[in-house]
Amino acid sequence: MAEDLTVVSGEKSAIYDSLIPQIEALVGDETDLVANLANVAAAIKQTFGFFWVGFYLVKGDELVLGPFQGPIACTRIALGKGVCGTSWEKGETIVVDDVDAFPGHIACSSLSKSEIVVPVIKNGNVVAVLDIDSDTLSTFDETDAHYLNNLCEWLSSSF
Repeated sequence: MAEDLTVVSGEKSAIYDSLIPQIEALVGDETDLVANLANVAAAIKQTFGFFWVGFYLVKGDELVLGPFQGPIACTRIALGKGVCGTSWEKGETIVVDDVDAFPGHIACSSLSKSEIVVPVIKNGNVVAVLDIDSDTLSTFDETDAHYLNNLCEWLSSSF
């Protein structure tokens, strides 16, 4: 599975339907935010084999790198900058088929080709974003957005 990310939506849904309860059981009653985010990032990366999976946490007026799986990453991102900063500013999930075509894209790695960023919202405020990069174009779709939005909504209670 990790080698071929061109999964059709039905297969992708089945994978998420299996993964989400596993994540919920893994995180369970754990109250440590870093531990929970680290395990979520690891579970998603291990299941799908994405290039990079991680969280950026809102700290003051910027996003700061949190738990992640993958190569080194940008440490700080300003509000409205790149895909992560734009998702934070708008409070919306953003799916990018080709990161090179996204205005102001921040290239932490030239190997990243497509991306999805999902805000984690608590009490009406974005407290973090889940950022997932793929090294192939057009990896993410509405199926990913649906399941990852639900996951981030559930995760917001950890904050």
